[in-house]
Amino acid sequence: MPELIRIDDPDDPRLADYRAVRERDLVGRGKGFIAEGQVVLEKLIQAGRHPLRSVLVADKRVDALASLFVGLPAQLPIYAAGQGVMDAVAGFPIHRGLLAAGTRAEMGFAQVLRALPARALVVFLVGIANHDNMGGLFRNAAAFGADAVLLDDGCCDPLYRKAIRVSVGAALTTPFARGGPAAAMAAALKAAGFSLVALSPRGEVDLRDVAPAARTAILFGAEGPGLSPQILALAQTVRIPMSGDFDSLNVATASGIVLHHLASAPKA
Repeated sequence: MPELIRIDDPDDPRLADYRAVRERDLVGRGKGFIAEGQVVLEKLIQAGRHPLRSVLVADKRVDALASLFVGLPAQLPIYAAGQGVMDAVAGFPIHRGLLAAGTRAEMGFAQVLRALPARALVVFLVGIANHDNMGGLFRNAAAFGADAVLLDDGCCDPLYRKAIRVSVGAALTTPFARGGPAAAMAAALKAAGFSLVALSPRGEVDLRDVAPAARTAILFGAEGPGLSPQILALAQTVRIPMSGDFDSLNVATASGIVLHHLASAPKA
């Protein structure tokens, strides 16, 4: 277990990764990210996809979290601070009493495609700019066994702190990659043998009638604009049947319905 390093000064330079968390969230951290809370840290450690740089824990939580720290590398800094010091560093109350700084180890789009199995289900996100939706989409992808999440160049950062938190750590465990413009990504997926299924309120096929192919990529667009006609033209368009005059759902909610259906439906 790493040795705990006591921090009493909120200006200690060793806590630079944690300073003014919300302001840094807005401008980005380059190759770094911040994870928040015990469940998220557990997933980060278990998955081992992204290296840990350090951990910052409130004194009052050290004993309760001791078992979590046991297997960590001895050289990993674990900083322990009073709640007041921790809040002063972060710039707001850290109610969970636990933050971790990590380094991104993202895969390239082509690398992710090569690593996918012969039978694969991937989530393809186009223009998703809301971090709550991004986190929910990753959570659903993990819950229903998607093999990867692919993002076009209009998507927000899945390793933004709030997206990680909403995903309950799934953004740290599920393979993902950015691939540039959506049309080029769609062409690459087709070349790799994927059938493209696109969600649209005006979809030609009812979701209940869709059976997943051996390799299926399900496309979700941003709420409001949805998927462009150019992208819809490349895919089988699918609708979720709804009551009355409703014709749309929150994109994260829609993804849960679709992924549950595709994960449980007999394979074509």
